[in-house]
Amino acid sequence: MNYICYYRVSTKAQGRSGLGLSDQQSIVNRYLRKEDQIVAEFTEIESGRKSERPNLQEAIRACHQYKAKLLIAKLDRLSRNVAFVMTLRDSGVDFVACDLPDANTLTVGMMVTFAQYEAERTSERTRAALAQKKTQGFKLGKPKNLTLQAIQKGKAIRVANALTHKANVQATEVAILYRNKGMTYAEIADKLNQTHYQTRRNKQFDGKAVYRLLNKIF
Repeated sequence: MNYICYYRVSTKAQGRSGLGLSDQQSIVNRYLRKEDQIVAEFTEIESGRKSERPNLQEAIRACHQYKAKLLIAKLDRLSRNVAFVMTLRDSGVDFVACDLPDANTLTVGMMVTFAQYEAERTSERTRAALAQKKTQGFKLGKPKNLTLQAIQKGKAIRVANALTHKANVQATEVAILYRNKGMTYAEIADKLNQTHYQTRRNKQFDGKAVYRLLNKIF
């Protein structure tokens, strides 16, 4: 059987250090039989709740190309988002999870739906608890910090960080070159994402992010 392996780590730091990734690879290697073959491997560095995963889309395309199964180490690496499972279902790609090889799209969809329901309930309980505290007279946050002087100081710090942050400096140099060629902000964002540049918050660029980046320079 030919497999396309898909791994996910939650943060950029984990992606660089391999924390969590090596464990997933070990699980996959233990699952494979001698006659099995890994055709390609894809690693996503994102939050588990996000359904927008470009490397997953690449893995799905590879599965179609090589007529392979999508192989993941642990079921929770799929996502806690129902939209993600529905995307996988609609892709027509067969998948297998090493920790639950008998799972299928239906059983996974039910499990993920329940997980998302629990996450939403937790969020609701948190908001309700904060609202209760407020009605009891507790002050949430620190209003005294929201003076005009504090706001201006915070803005100055954010601008300084944006201008000196290594990720922004490198991306800005590339963005300026593309802008001088007459490319739109959206086109520049696509180029930055294709070459794996990220914002200082470890997010992908969009047109607005590129605009803000260049607006701090010019």
